[in-house]
Amino acid sequence: MEIGKQIKHHRTELGFSQEEFADKIFVTRQTVSNWENDKNYPDINSLVLMAEVFGVSLDSLVKGDIEKMQEEIKKEDIEYFNKANRRLTLAFVWDFFMLVPMLKLFGIWGAVIFGIVFILGFIEAVKVEKRKKELDIQTYKEIDAFVEGKRLDEIEKEREKAKRPYQKILLAMGCAVAAFLLTYLMAVIFKLEI
Repeated sequence: MEIGKQIKHHRTELGFSQEEFADKIFVTRQTVSNWENDKNYPDINSLVLMAEVFGVSLDSLVKGDIEKMQEEIKKEDIEYFNKANRRLTLAFVWDFFMLVPMLKLFGIWGAVIFGIVFILGFIEAVKVEKRKKELDIQTYKEIDAFVEGKRLDEIEKEREKAKRPYQKILLAMGCAVAAFLLTYLMAVIFKLEI
C-alpha cells in the first residue's frame, strides 16, 4: 500500500515526530508507526484528519491505494464465485443423483438428508444471486467477463440484460426435464413403483 509512504513523507516534510503527529490526529504513536510500516490501514476519520493536517486532498493522500483496494475487492469476489461454484456443483450433483438411492437405502431418513442438502444448495444459490445483483452481473457471459477481469461494453451489456429472463426460464425448464428423466431412470434401476 502507498498510504504508509504518503503518511511518512508528509509527516517528515512538516517536521513532526510520530508522537507529535499522533497527538494532532488523536491516535497513539504506535498506531502511526503501524500505518507507516503498512501493518494496518487508517480508518476514514483518521484519513480525513491527516488530509487536513497535511493540507492535501483525501484523494491525493490515498492515491494508488484505491486501485489496489479495487483489485483486492475484485480478487475477493472472484474467489467467492469460484468457491460458490464448487459448492453449488456439489449440491446439484447430489440432488440430481441421490434422491432415489437415498429413498431406497434409508427410507424417510434418506428423504430428510436429501432435503437438508437441497435446502443448503438453495440457500447458497440465493447468496450467489444476491452477490451477482450487488455487482450488477447476471448472465454467464457477464460473470465470465468479470472473473477474467474484463467488463462488457454497453451494447453487449444491454444484449445480456435482454437475455436474462429467457435464460432463467429455459434453465429452469431444462433442469426440471433432466430431473424428471433422471428420477424416472433411477426408479427403474432401483425398481421402485412409480
